[in-house]
Amino acid sequence: MNEVKIFQDKRIRSIWNDEEEQWYFSVVDVIGALTDSANPTDYLKKMRKRDSELAIFLGTNCPQVAMVTDNGKLRKTLAANIKSIFRIIQSVPSPKAEPFKQWLAQVGYDRLLEIENPELAQERMKYIYEQKGYSKEWIDKRLRGIAIRQNLTDEWKRTGITKEKEYAILTAEISKATFGITPSEYKEIKGLTKKNENLRDHMDDLELIFTMLGERVTTEISQKENPDTFNKSKKIAKRGGNVAGIAREQTEKELGRSVVSPTNYLDSSKIDNDLFDEQ
Repeated sequence: MNEVKIFQDKRIRSIWNDEEEQWYFSVVDVIGALTDSANPTDYLKKMRKRDSELAIFLGTNCPQVAMVTDNGKLRKTLAANIKSIFRIIQSVPSPKAEPFKQWLAQVGYDRLLEIENPELAQERMKYIYEQKGYSKEWIDKRLRGIAIRQNLTDEWKRTGITKEKEYAILTAEISKATFGITPSEYKEIKGLTKKNENLRDHMDDLELIFTMLGERVTTEISQKENPDTFNKSKKIAKRGGNVAGIAREQTEKELGRSVVSPTNYLDSSKIDNDLFDEQ
């Protein structure tokens, strides 16, 4: 799960490691936040040359992790967990060091609380969506959709599907059967050009409802039939989407218009799409 954290108006890319149950943060972003450097990548290079022990530490303890860049592309970048970030901070002469340490500790603590009580995570997401200007009714549907999506990916994992590329293929099958278009085609219709823009954050109520229906039915069919190959799961994804597709077509006949809309629920300039990342 990729997320962007904010420290004193600075964006810190991060990713949660489920296995280790801890956050990893982009080292370059941390350096940028602490130093206000116009080129934090170059600043980090100079730090490594100046401090040989730090260079060894980074090479040993900080893995390369795929994170989303400013232009929406997924690129590997040096990442560090909270313990390693504390070591890096020691080499950065910055008055922001102490407040950054406190911020890191709070981020880690909040995440552990959310694992123990998932309702806290939902409350956090609800608050962020409210700050963006979404209505309570829309937020309720969006959060329900996130839960349904999580149930679906959990079901796919149970059947042995774990790769993001496979998730994307199955999701496209559901979307094609539900709306007649793939997610990438849907984003083009809505004028979303950045890779990291979340399509669902731009959907209206009906679009969200039919998305949820297709994914929930797919989950139910998979749980019932227990597919043991990717191709079987692919067929189930299409069948689940077909149920939502039939309901969508009937709705369009009654309303006399297409459910698929080129408009966005909120103006895209007001939305920070890095906050939530769904596969």
